[in-house]
Amino acid sequence: MVVVKVESLEKDYGTVKALRGISFSINEGEIFGLIGPNGAGKSTTLKILATLLTPTGGRAEVFGHDVVKDAPKVRELISYLPEEAGAYKNLTGMEYLEFMARLYSKSPEEALKMVDIGAKLSGLGERLHDKVSTYSKGMTRKLLLARALMVKPKLAILDEPASGLDIVNAYAIRKTIREFARNEGVTFLISSHNMLEVEFLCHRVALIDSGRIIDTGSPKELKERYGAENLEEVFMQAVGKGGDASG
Repeated sequence: MVVVKVESLEKDYGTVKALRGISFSINEGEIFGLIGPNGAGKSTTLKILATLLTPTGGRAEVFGHDVVKDAPKVRELISYLPEEAGAYKNLTGMEYLEFMARLYSKSPEEALKMVDIGAKLSGLGERLHDKVSTYSKGMTRKLLLARALMVKPKLAILDEPASGLDIVNAYAIRKTIREFARNEGVTFLISSHNMLEVEFLCHRVALIDSGRIIDTGSPKELKERYGAENLEEVFMQAVGKGGDASG
């Protein structure tokens, strides 16, 4: 089943063309990576799919629902974690999960289940009872990822989920994503400029640069196609062959 379908998607910010007619699809249960340098159009794409931005041209669907015309329905099916998201620092980690569970749940019983899932996913243990203001960046990111996944979305959209984290916390984030995809059947769309990290995490990836999709495939397929050892080499070769690698 196709979960995400993007066709000739465009987004202009005044005279700046952030997206120049990109197309790709994501299948159910996949961890799909959108990878490229800063300013390539990754976050813009994710925000359109999360119904936070309106495209200038083209269209995008999530589970068959148009992200513009059926935005409320799309929001019921997704969870979105921005790169620069934050949690309420005056709350404890547990209070934050409880607050968010009340917002998303339909009953007190459902809220309790969400909090239980979130507490386990966070891996923070007793530190959940400390205020978020005392958390490191890695701990905060774990809490935010737990919040995004505890609602058991059909599609989780994560913008640079492990950006700026040390190797221990980045590994924990990747492990959580992999296990949740495998055990819960959640589909993931992840953006990242860390191509080596994505190579180990994603089933398929799309290479994006200057608002254009350069190539798509599994990491193995792309490495074989370009005779490369890793996705960084693939990207550099693809950009060279693709021509427009400016801005």
